[in-house]
Amino acid sequence: MSRTDGAEAGKLKIGDHWNVISIIALSQNNPLKAVAEFVENSIDASARNVAIIRGKQKNEYYLRITDDGCGIQDFRYVATHIGDSIKRKLKVQGSGDIQGEFGIGLLSFWTIGETLTLTSAGKDGVARTMQLVKGNPSYAIRETGMLFARPGTELLIHPLLPGIRSISAEKIQNFLASELRDRIARSGVHIAIIDHTTRRELVVEPRKFRGRLIHQLPEARCPFGEIYVELYLAESPQEAAVGLYKHGTRVIADISRLERFARSPWDSRCIEGIIDASFLQLTPGTRDGIVQDEVYDSFCVALEPVEEALGALLEEQKRALEEEASRQLLNRVTRAFREAFLYLPEEDYSWLAARVREPRRAPSAGTSSQSGAGEASANGEGSDYRESSSRTEEQNPATHASESSSDSLGDSENAALGEYIPEPNRQQSKTVQKSFFEFAGPLHKLMISPSSSVIGTSERRKFKAIARDRAGRLIDSGIDFAWHLSEGGGALDGINSPYAEYIAPEEPCVATIELRASQGDITLTATAIITVTAELIKRASGTGSAQRRGLPGYTYKKAPGELWRSRYDAENAIILINNAHADFIHASRQPMTKLRYIARLFAKELVLANFPEASREEILERLVELTLYTEENLK
Repeated sequence: MSRTDGAEAGKLKIGDHWNVISIIALSQNNPLKAVAEFVENSIDASARNVAIIRGKQKNEYYLRITDDGCGIQDFRYVATHIGDSIKRKLKVQGSGDIQGEFGIGLLSFWTIGETLTLTSAGKDGVARTMQLVKGNPSYAIRETGMLFARPGTELLIHPLLPGIRSISAEKIQNFLASELRDRIARSGVHIAIIDHTTRRELVVEPRKFRGRLIHQLPEARCPFGEIYVELYLAESPQEAAVGLYKHGTRVIADISRLERFARSPWDSRCIEGIIDASFLQLTPGTRDGIVQDEVYDSFCVALEPVEEALGALLEEQKRALEEEASRQLLNRVTRAFREAFLYLPEEDYSWLAARVREPRRAPSAGTSSQSGAGEASANGEGSDYRESSSRTEEQNPATHASESSSDSLGDSENAALGEYIPEPNRQQSKTVQKSFFEFAGPLHKLMISPSSSVIGTSERRKFKAIARDRAGRLIDSGIDFAWHLSEGGGALDGINSPYAEYIAPEEPCVATIELRASQGDITLTATAIITVTAELIKRASGTGSAQRRGLPGYTYKKAPGELWRSRYDAENAIILINNAHADFIHASRQPMTKLRYIARLFAKELVLANFPEASREEILERLVELTLYTEENLK
């Protein structure tokens, strides 16, 4: 110790060596990590086969690890050079495949059991054992007296601590498969776990990620060494994490545990894989952390381009998922309104005019195909709502969601909904031969369209029978129908056909029509309620069946602080939904609640478009009517 100008200087010394050894021995917080340390020692000793054996002998549980490596050459050196591993010298000489460097791995047996017994043959071929006891600073080395020493090393820990006995073979297998993933793959070592208590034998295979490999990530360049990046888009987001490795051994199971990486995309649970950096400095006690020095800082900077690319990829993935969800949601909403319109009077409700492309038609003599399409559009004909424009698709791909729900319906049902089907398509549908699965099965469901209607006194209303099989296909033949007026006044015409006409009486009343359909031994009944009134809500002119093209798409418009929930943009034929409204945020917590909320917004826009001159009370009555029949069919 020296003294300079009253200041004291010197070198640090250990006051109690055994106390320091005890602290190091108890610093390992994960017993599975300790098992991985022992297996790594076998891999460092060039072992080709490693066996981990769990068992019970004389009422004591034990853990035995055996290998066929080069063994331990000098037990005394191992016991007297804690913190000064010979592996560090080998690394300086160029042995890069060796993992350990601190000389404290064996001490982690304190977190597993009471006694450690190592057996191995030295250079002279004599087998020796070394025994260490938890809490005891002494060690003992003796010859085993075996005539022929087998190669490799045997490590025996017994008795196990009470909390360690519950660690199953499956837990050890899963942990080693992730912890030593690349080390096992590179070395080709065979690791078997033999559990005598459950009579099972398992093999440790390097963990394989099931997600989709992310290609063309930018290279992570660091002046201190190479960084290997292997990342996947996860299939099960709840368990996905990116592990940090060194020389193929996992250091941190989830890199987002580090403060510099506790942000998206690392904590998104959408990406899994490994990042391997051999130059990082580990915390010696647990080897479960990183020394955050200038090397670590350079490592973080090198991963910034990868982080940026992953962020863009996740944003693109999120948009794709949202678009697909929007398509599916609009498809469900469209089907619900389609079913609701079967229950409601055809002349009361029209579809919103969705933006469409003109159908392809053969040009007539002296007229171009473009001019012919323009005339058809001007007359309100020749447009099929199932063909949406590219402009609407760009605004929201959900515009096309109604296509699949409409394609499965037959011409008769489309006509009942007021859709226009071009004549060439009608002729073609009659000539194309049906496949086997397009033929309808036995009668399963029967309904009357409309099932609820309001008409004036002395007026007439036509009704249609709709029969379907179990798969929802229309049955257009082989069924006997019988209509009759079960309650109320008025009269029926055409009681033995799929169509019937009701003639209302001169006085207001509520009438009930009953339909009976028979197909062989199957008989079903359906009813329709008719309200005969002297006062009707008048519809605006120009809302005829020529405009019935289906539901337009929808898109979100963020308008925080504004009270409107939705608006129909007639110019672009799209519904705008305010996704910053408190109601939308509340509804988005549950998928079914969100579906009902959007269906109600569509119902609101349909009622406003169909009854622009109605009073507030009349609009509310229609809204209740439409949402009642729509929400019943939301699936």
